[in-house]
Amino acid sequence: MHPEPGRIPVSIIIPNYNYARFLQRSIDSSLEQDYPDVEIIVVDDASRDHSSDIIKSYGDSITAKLREKNGGHAAAFNTGLEASSGEIVLFLDADDYLYPGAVSTIVDAWDEATAQVQFRLHIVDEVQRIKDVFPPPELPFDSGDVVPKLLHKGRYQTTVTSGLAFDRSTLDTIMPIPEPDFRQGADGYLATLAPLYGHVRSIDECLGAYRIHGVNHSVFGERLAERARWRVRHDFHRMDALADQASEIGLIVPRDAMLHDPVHLEERLASLCTDRKHHPVRDDSKLALAAAGAKASLEMKATLRRRAVLAAWFLSVGVLPRRMAKSVLSWKLVASTRPAFLAQLSKAIRRVMG
Repeated sequence: MHPEPGRIPVSIIIPNYNYARFLQRSIDSSLEQDYPDVEIIVVDDASRDHSSDIIKSYGDSITAKLREKNGGHAAAFNTGLEASSGEIVLFLDADDYLYPGAVSTIVDAWDEATAQVQFRLHIVDEVQRIKDVFPPPELPFDSGDVVPKLLHKGRYQTTVTSGLAFDRSTLDTIMPIPEPDFRQGADGYLATLAPLYGHVRSIDECLGAYRIHGVNHSVFGERLAERARWRVRHDFHRMDALADQASEIGLIVPRDAMLHDPVHLEERLASLCTDRKHHPVRDDSKLALAAAGAKASLEMKATLRRRAVLAAWFLSVGVLPRRMAKSVLSWKLVASTRPAFLAQLSKAIRRVMG
């Protein structure tokens, strides 16, 4: 299936929109890979800053694709894949960057059964100071055949765009990504569908940096209701895509799959509690979602202590008055809203539960 080990061609696709101040670091990190066969495609999605000048300054060392009309995350991914030729493909967000040995480590982990490799990332701030690890080390990746977990709850333990690498033939099967449904969060589409066609390989080492700052899509600030609604709708789009793709290979996704997913249920509770009027699911009830969340928490692959704490959190949100429930939700989902004593308690609990 692949050329001899060490010579698998790799493509790094960098989708960019108005990230001129971060873009150079992202491109440079791709050019600095110690692996000998890497092509770099930078897709600018009609930026309004000076991104195009930065891209043009690299000349022939990269392939530049400058879109005339902004199309969002999925459109940039689709454009990049069409321009690429690698058998392993990474999508690196323009505000993130890779460490020099990232591609070599990914290739070393690859085999013919692989559809996706995932790895941890350091969380860094705007000036590249390391703040944490994503996903947290105490959350074990799901590896191998994750299809049973996908069919059960529509999710497995994976990561974000810049911590993923995909098999080219798999991408050719599941792409292009539907652009209206995935203007943001295109990585969610890929990571949900790719495991239908092969194994997931996981690397616990941090191979790059995931930059958190005030304007990227990962940070909605304190707009909890808006963030929660977006994530709920994104999950529905993912599940529709999963159901369609699964049916093509003779698999069925249960209609209630997301009610087994604590991550989805957290956001769904947050949406319902913070802005019921605009909540996407009219018939939802706070107590029913909380009960489902508690049950799903106890099914997680985590320590008993972690599962019990999360189940108790769900139940407390379910029974508390709406105003108190909203505060408890906010404290968990938006760290910056926590009182100082809770922030310290959260860190202590995380150390104990790791």
